[in-house]
Amino acid sequence: MIIIDSGYWFGLFDRKDIYHPACKAFLTQCREPMITTFPVLTETLHLLMRRKNVQLAFEFLAFLPTLQQQGNFFTFSLSDNHLPRLSDLMTQYADLPMDLADASLVLLAEELGHGRIVSTDRRDFHTYRWKNHQPFTNLLDSAL
Repeated sequence: MIIIDSGYWFGLFDRKDIYHPACKAFLTQCREPMITTFPVLTETLHLLMRRKNVQLAFEFLAFLPTLQQQGNFFTFSLSDNHLPRLSDLMTQYADLPMDLADASLVLLAEELGHGRIVSTDRRDFHTYRWKNHQPFTNLLDSAL
């Protein structure tokens, strides 16, 4: 499964975004299921509604069940047991700062045992480490 960040979703749905061509090309060629977290979905919806328009946010939300029905999209559910690790991560990367969405993706990488991610956020995901020492591999890097 490939981890998906909110910057990817935003780039995919905002046709005027500089990353739109790379995000669209990735979706076209992607042959693996994608996974994200609800904090990422929340952040994506907020960005689409705030920066673009409500209709674009609704289109994004309607797109996800289609991916799920095809077996190409999953959400990782956070639980109360994850709160200490999320807090530790956000404290560790407070200088960036790390938000909850990014912390949830680091935690997801730790759960999956890999850091293969699709993100337009090159700085942060080149800095973050899952399991405190494993780097992420951003599958969009060659297109950015």
